Amino acid sequence: MNATARNIARFRLHWSGCSDRGKVRANNEDAFVGLRFNRQELERLGKEGQSTLQTADFVFAVSDGMGGAQAGEFASRIAVEKVPQILPKGFRSESGHPEADSAEVLLQALFQEIHKALVYLGRSYEECRGMETTLSLCWFAPRLLHFAHVGDSRIYHLPVTGGIRQLTEDDTHVGWLHRQGKINEREARTHPRRNVLQKALGGDNQFVDPQIGSVAYTVGDRFLLCSDGLVEGLYDAHLLDLIGVAGVAGTQEGLGQRLVEASVAASGRDNTTALVIEVAGVGSGGDSDRIY
Repeated sequence: MNATARNIARFRLHWSGCSDRGKVRANNEDAFVGLRFNRQELERLGKEGQSTLQTADFVFAVSDGMGGAQAGEFASRIAVEKVPQILPKGFRSESGHPEADSAEVLLQALFQEIHKALVYLGRSYEECRGMETTLSLCWFAPRLLHFAHVGDSRIYHLPVTGGIRQLTEDDTHVGWLHRQGKINEREARTHPRRNVLQKALGGDNQFVDPQIGSVAYTVGDRFLLCSDGLVEGLYDAHLLDLIGVAGVAGTQEGLGQRLVEASVAASGRDNTTALVIEVAGVGSGGDSDRIY
């Protein structure tokens, strides 16, 4: 086993996901998916689990659909079902892993394919007219987390060193106002136009331009993917408190469900989804555990 392989073998992902329709909505238009893949096989993951990064990459995604009747529910399912059709093509080569630029090309292609499929169905079937969806996706490769995003679902990074940082930008005017410092977090969460999207997959949008980026990660880092329903009931400080301390035994089990239950209890006006992934160490600690 070479040095790169030994380094990768030290890392294990723990994940926990949950989705709930909330107190008001008749159906759940959220969807989430977890996938483990390499060049030979693709595995759909359960809501809870753990596995090493040694021989496979991982993808996690959350989607929040919109549209009349059941079109929103259909749109979110299409989004997550398209993911395994494209991203496994980018599995790392024998010499390493996808570089950031090649990952960006694949993620652009994925979002374009989803967008085209939704637009086509919306134009072809009356019951699908106007269907749209958000999509927030994380791809765990050995050195980097690649992410892509459209809409107002979110990806958060909770580094082992502390704090919480939203990696994605809400594609809303209210999100822009908050990023510019014109309104605070409380005002953004209660603004009457907070759910009006400026960008989504499908609908009448001619083009789609996802936010794409990459971040390095280390043992103890955690990532949260969620629909906007989760943050209707929980502020960032609440999310940080509920997710807890990295590496503490038992904190990961059922964590997605605990987050969703807390948010629904506090609000519950919207479908609510949470998917938490923690990077755990298998070998010794220290700087050598960081993936470069």
